[in-house]
Amino acid sequence: MAAFAKSRPSPVLDAASSLLPRRSTDDAPNIANAAPTQSLMGGNPPAGLTHNLLQRRERLQHSDFKIQNLKSTIKSFPSLATTPAVNQTQTSSLVQQSQALYEAGQFVKAVQLLKKAAVEFKATNDALNEAVTLTNLSLSYQQLGQWQEANEAIALSIKVLQTLKDSDSSQEQSQIIAQALDVQGGLEFAQGQTEVALSTWQEAAKIYQYLDDTSALIHNRVNQAQAMQALGNYLQAHKTLISVQQVLQKQADSSVKATGLYNLGNVLRNLGYLNDSQKILEESSSVAKRVGGAIAQSNALLSLGNTTRAQTYAQLSLGNSSSAKDYAKRAIQYYQQAAQIASVTPTTRLQAQLNLLRLLIEQEEFGTAKALLPQIQSQIDNLPLSRTAVNYRINFAQSLSKMIQNEVQPKDVAKMLAQAVQVAKSLKDERTESYALGTLGELYEQIGQLSDAKDLTQQALVKAESIDAQDITYQWHWQMGRILQKQSNIPAATDAYSRAYNALKSLRNDLVAINPDVQFSFRESIEPVYRQYVDLLLQLKENTNQKQDNLLQARQVIESLQLAELDNFFRSPCLLPRVDLDKLVEKEKSTAVIYPIILDNRLEIITRLPGQDTIYRKTTKVPKDVLENTIEQLQKDLPVASREPDVKQHSQQLYDWLIRPIESDLANQGITSLVFVLDGSLRNIPMAILFDKQQQKYLIEKYAISLTPGLQLIDPKPLQNVQLNALVAGVEQKRLIEGKSFSELSNVTQELKQIQSEVKTSKELLNQEFTKTNLQKQIQSTPFSVVHLATHGQFSSDIEQTYIITWDELLKVRELDNLLRDRGESRPETIELLVLSACKTATGDKRAALGLAGVAVRAGARSTLATLWTVDDESTSDFMGELYRQLDAGVTKSQALQRAQLAILAKENRPYFWAPYVLVGNWL
Repeated sequence: MAAFAKSRPSPVLDAASSLLPRRSTDDAPNIANAAPTQSLMGGNPPAGLTHNLLQRRERLQHSDFKIQNLKSTIKSFPSLATTPAVNQTQTSSLVQQSQALYEAGQFVKAVQLLKKAAVEFKATNDALNEAVTLTNLSLSYQQLGQWQEANEAIALSIKVLQTLKDSDSSQEQSQIIAQALDVQGGLEFAQGQTEVALSTWQEAAKIYQYLDDTSALIHNRVNQAQAMQALGNYLQAHKTLISVQQVLQKQADSSVKATGLYNLGNVLRNLGYLNDSQKILEESSSVAKRVGGAIAQSNALLSLGNTTRAQTYAQLSLGNSSSAKDYAKRAIQYYQQAAQIASVTPTTRLQAQLNLLRLLIEQEEFGTAKALLPQIQSQIDNLPLSRTAVNYRINFAQSLSKMIQNEVQPKDVAKMLAQAVQVAKSLKDERTESYALGTLGELYEQIGQLSDAKDLTQQALVKAESIDAQDITYQWHWQMGRILQKQSNIPAATDAYSRAYNALKSLRNDLVAINPDVQFSFRESIEPVYRQYVDLLLQLKENTNQKQDNLLQARQVIESLQLAELDNFFRSPCLLPRVDLDKLVEKEKSTAVIYPIILDNRLEIITRLPGQDTIYRKTTKVPKDVLENTIEQLQKDLPVASREPDVKQHSQQLYDWLIRPIESDLANQGITSLVFVLDGSLRNIPMAILFDKQQQKYLIEKYAISLTPGLQLIDPKPLQNVQLNALVAGVEQKRLIEGKSFSELSNVTQELKQIQSEVKTSKELLNQEFTKTNLQKQIQSTPFSVVHLATHGQFSSDIEQTYIITWDELLKVRELDNLLRDRGESRPETIELLVLSACKTATGDKRAALGLAGVAVRAGARSTLATLWTVDDESTSDFMGELYRQLDAGVTKSQALQRAQLAILAKENRPYFWAPYVLVGNWL
């Protein structure tokens, strides 16, 4: 049978996996025959790290085959052959029993038998079987979260194999070494040692290449791609996956091909390439159907349901509710088809039905959902005792808890969760027991039995902390904080939230998105922890010193949230050399930093003024929905030149909420520059537009303005110390690219000429010359201080919808990021200013400016100047000419922006023409 190993269960599921088989001539190297064992994410407690637990409230239920999804899953490996089997002794019986226990999710018992088998293989000098057994022991320890023991077992396995290296160079031994390296790489990856893991997998790949083992090599490369993604090497990761796809598509139809495409489609979904995932999974389903592989077809249909459901969430986050409904209907159909295939495995049918139930509830189709309940219940009742059985019960209970207003009784849900707790106890599976206890505590919280909820949550916490499972621990601290807050114990609630926040911080690299489910449920499962913690910090009644500490902590928490958002956007940590913003403010005596924080019932404004150790807090009593509706309306009005009266009305309301409470402090300090660390939807509008109705002035008429995504910046450097050397590029003509139509930008040539007349040296790429290849060549060959791109582009909260256009393609943010950062190795000079002069924010996307922040943070430029809507007008050329004149004269970037905007405002007072520009990053 196919060998399979896992490090941690998948973020999206908790697949029951098989161990590496004991050596036997009965096994042939064939990875395709093993039935995929899948599981859900939704109620997956479990076993996995971080992501599978992050979205207990709104999760995708993804299923997955055995080879995929790093950070959680190592691959399925070919079975071993070529050497005579050991005698069918008691030892081989132990191995077979451990395999069955592992697949049944009884990992504690599997460990006991594998330890015994390893000792007996060592006693009979059967080193190869000892090594395989130790590798499987490592996998079992990983399932239990016992990382030290897992490391020791795999290290011993590799040590045993190394002693044989010179004496036995058989193909079988090479295969076992490669598999052990694959398992070791997965373990390293699971513990955050991503670069080490990538190197280990590359060593295994060399062996698979030597053995000409295409299937294992494909799986290995899928692992490598996920590691590359986690390290931020997006292009390299994508190229690796494309090469895997090309290899598979050249193969004749077979179950191996169907399975390989299935695995690839799942990985593409987890990395956020949803359209690609859908195409590949459709192909997998078609191949499986043609070769009569009903099980493979049902697995592909189940995964298609998961990908389509991810697309539902993506469309919702972009404000496309109609499109989201269409995707939801298709996902429902896929799940139904997966469950209806006659020879589908019971686990696949149950997963499909559980996923379908969750989706029907989300779509409020309660009648159809109710009809499913008896079918699911009877299947769950017949499951053998295992971790999988516990996970399914929890998943089912979580769905039922959302139907308590629809004839589902809380006591029935509680009974099911109590059974899950008992099964987990009998398995001695502390991780799963913790998850079952905590979920039961959440049910009691939901129905208002707070004392019981608190007791159960405390029990769940004790279990989670005993195995150092931070990913579960953060959830139970958060849950405890909510319960204590409902009991009006604000100090204790704040302490619980502090623990949840610290647990999330410790998980930062693991929260980095390897999975769409995190991205689309971020606002439900991660963000509330930060915002609710800030809310409590600012409610505490403390003495003056403690109040100041709470303000500093609140500011730090919001900074952490913004970093987490960007990590989640890129699915990779945004690690940059940084300097503290407070230190800069101390040097810049006329600069203030403003941190608005949007809470449910109010807007908090924290201000840092120069020359003072304290920071200040003002509160505006405005409900979140009222604030966000005003911002949303302003965002719609700004790109329409004729709506100036509406713009003024909404912008003066925002001025009164955000600036009026602090304007006397700013005036008393002689402030001339404002730096905003904006929160939430405030990022979608330019602060320059805020209108003071008393003085009849826009904010830009009083202050130079810039934005920064956080409290720290790339090492700042005043531009007057840098010679302006510009790469200017643009597309003027109408283009049709990837099915999207882009209108002519008739003023681009004039804009580029205007810039070239103001800078000392420049290079131009216009229309056909502006290709990705030419842009890359220029950036790598010349130390440009300014890169100015006058071309259509879009900012979105969806990384795949954030791009600029070159002559012949959409240059997406991941590629732009790689292209601009590539210069770092060949030319260490930093780009001082990146200008994107014809971009816009995605219509309907409330968090579209996250895309701009992502570009600004990852492009490696000290500052990014961009437009929030496209203005194809002579005023853009005039604005750019004035901007570069001012920069050449030696003023700061924010002052240059202010003067250029005022020059346009003096001729044309409609904000449409002068207000779209925002400066992100270093304002000096």
